[in-house]
Amino acid sequence: MSAQTPEVRSTEQLREKWMKPEVITGSEILLRSLLLEGVECVFGYPGGAVLYIYDAMYGFEDFKHVLTRHEQGAIHAADGYARASGKVGVCIATSGPGATNLVTGIATAYMDSVPMVVITGNVATTLIGTDAFQEADITGITMPITKHSYLVRDVKDLPRVIHEAFHIASTGRKGPVLIDIPKDVSAAKELFQPAAGVQLRGYNPRTVPNRLQLDKLCRAIEDAERPLILAGGGVIYSGAHEALFEFVNQTQIPITTTLLGLGAFPSGHDLWTGMPGMHGTYTSNHAIQQSDLLINIGARFDDRVTGKLDGFAPHAKIVHIDIDPAEIGKNVPTDIPIVGDVKTVLEMLIPSAPKAGKADAWRDQVTKWKAEYPYRYTDSEEVLKPQWVIEMLNETTKGEAIVTTDVGQHQMWAAQYYKFNQPRSWITSGGLGTMGFGFPAAIGAQTANPDRLVISVNGDGGMQMCSQELAICAINNIPVKIVVINNQVLGMVRQWQELIYENRYSHIDLAGSPDFVKLAEAYGVKGLRATTKEEARSAWAEAMDTPGPVLIDFVVEKGENVYPMVTQGSTIDQMLMGDA
Repeated sequence: MSAQTPEVRSTEQLREKWMKPEVITGSEILLRSLLLEGVECVFGYPGGAVLYIYDAMYGFEDFKHVLTRHEQGAIHAADGYARASGKVGVCIATSGPGATNLVTGIATAYMDSVPMVVITGNVATTLIGTDAFQEADITGITMPITKHSYLVRDVKDLPRVIHEAFHIASTGRKGPVLIDIPKDVSAAKELFQPAAGVQLRGYNPRTVPNRLQLDKLCRAIEDAERPLILAGGGVIYSGAHEALFEFVNQTQIPITTTLLGLGAFPSGHDLWTGMPGMHGTYTSNHAIQQSDLLINIGARFDDRVTGKLDGFAPHAKIVHIDIDPAEIGKNVPTDIPIVGDVKTVLEMLIPSAPKAGKADAWRDQVTKWKAEYPYRYTDSEEVLKPQWVIEMLNETTKGEAIVTTDVGQHQMWAAQYYKFNQPRSWITSGGLGTMGFGFPAAIGAQTANPDRLVISVNGDGGMQMCSQELAICAINNIPVKIVVINNQVLGMVRQWQELIYENRYSHIDLAGSPDFVKLAEAYGVKGLRATTKEEARSAWAEAMDTPGPVLIDFVVEKGENVYPMVTQGSTIDQMLMGDA
């Protein structure tokens, strides 16, 4: 205990310093309030409307800020930080174009229920509504894609607003909250008094479920002959992975995890069937279609999971567990709705949940499907296959890395061939499908987990959308290993044009892309290239042995497709399996 005392005292002394009642500017109030919320790092980009805030950072050693090279890089990094840590991510941008450059990142976080506080500057309150220089109604623009937003008109409200924003972002169904601070508010002085508590009329997320609904679920499990669990990102966001593991072992129900649910359940477990949906496993999709009880835990029945809605899980009684009542019954009619926090629900279920005693034959069937229909591809000794690259990453890291991805074919290959055994190790843009997300998200994830290996898997298209953030890795020695799956084409678009648009390839050629090795070196990051398996193994080994950031350009076969694939308008068991 004595060895820890100096650190504890230091933290207490810092909090006392931050909470000291003084007459200070709104900018200083903002920084102190963020520190009192436990913020460890803020990602941002300065500009005229936030200069008072950045001036307050000058010499403020307790406050850590990472200067990105684009506002979109800042918000994706804050998003990656939040997903990897479970804490609230924070970013700052100026008014007008600075604020509007955050919009895609806000929508990304909103679609995937990521807790974030987004701080923007605005013109002075006297100029709002006059079309002043760099004015934009950012609260109006982002209203459909934020959980809540504030336009702060009085410096006295800042401590309360900041405290409320963190509470809203991190409770219930998590999501982004925006705080817009006019320039005169950030300059005004006021006696700082930290917010004492949160009282929000009408905002009381329900976390404890109805006990009668849990009893109905237990009876349904007893009666089911072909039960299946569909687990989503809500399991990870609520910290329910251990409870889910116990629930599955107790009930002996097979389980499939969605794209955002990967890592919520160990991939090596006998009852895990893989990912469902458009590029999911044969086992998961056929299990959904043949199940007589489908238990959705923290997923939202996304169209990429359900396929043709009127043909989805046609024989199943549907159970939906979710903290957001608006999701229950929204897409798929629900027989047993259970509103509550996933972790709380599972912990209440475990003492009484029965084993699915009538499902022995079903478990045998699922095991047989897994053996007969794994993910397959046709390997080659002549060209580098992208699936093989992901398998190599998985084997050499034993599935223990944090993996972030951009969006496209490489994203699906990473989801299929990298095996996740713990939560918050898989970070990808699911709902919005945001190109440019993966690399800056990896910077945020590495910032949150400085001692873990972070791999950023990107396509050659998405890598060019935020490649300027290579500067951050070089300057701050952020040791992300940056993988480019380079097929010189917009791969997923090409695949659709091949299979659905009868080989009419329209505007997908990326052959004019830069030399990614030289691009990395221009920013001061080591760059390596591989075109064969031998070169790939050697380059990856060198990257792993390098203490700082490294970019590896894996030149892969251009025409490779992601299989299985379910085309739009089909049920999820109508799968294109590919040549393999």
